[in-house]
Amino acid sequence: MARKLRPLGPEHLQSSAAPCNGCMFWESGTPLERRCGSRCDPDEWAAWWRRVADEWGAPGRVALEDDEVLGFVKYAPAQYFPQVNTFACHPGDPDVVLLSCLHVRPDARHHGLGKVLMQAALRDLALRGVRRVEAYGAVHRNEPIEDQPMLTVEFLVREGFTVAQPDAEHPLFRIDLKSLVSIADNIEAMLESLRFPLRNRAPQRVPTPWIKANH
Repeated sequence: MARKLRPLGPEHLQSSAAPCNGCMFWESGTPLERRCGSRCDPDEWAAWWRRVADEWGAPGRVALEDDEVLGFVKYAPAQYFPQVNTFACHPGDPDVVLLSCLHVRPDARHHGLGKVLMQAALRDLALRGVRRVEAYGAVHRNEPIEDQPMLTVEFLVREGFTVAQPDAEHPLFRIDLKSLVSIADNIEAMLESLRFPLRNRAPQRVPTPWIKANH
């Protein structure tokens, strides 16, 4: 069993369970229902990824176990997520990095993987010279929770984010990377140390619906 963190690519979401495969919620400028999978197009998402990777860099990190996706976090400058313009509050600077979503497989939840992915994201962004990161928080969680396209308020607060713009439904949070006391530099070791329940690995395993990380 080998675990690793890698830059997020189209091949990772193509191997993921719905609704993440080709989800274009944040990448769409048309107002959409606040639900993962409200608009999907795997080819269009792959084209979006290529544009962001060419112009800015890989837009996220993925956690793998024996090349099987455990979870991922997606982020990029807000200008690449036009759906923000449909929210009551939105980043005033199109260049500010928005952490759009973080998903973890159900059988890997409640074991610290969400925190590892967040630390991996913040470390990557700090090394790129990013000074602050923003993210939308969901005051009320969707049911089923895997349909929720943003992180929970509770998770963001635990990870050190504070409210930048209040809103009754989707406040905008911010974290100043320069103000952080430290960002873990042994993230791969943290990932390897996590203890997940044993999983049966069938050759043709049916994908399990993903659930939004709140731990």
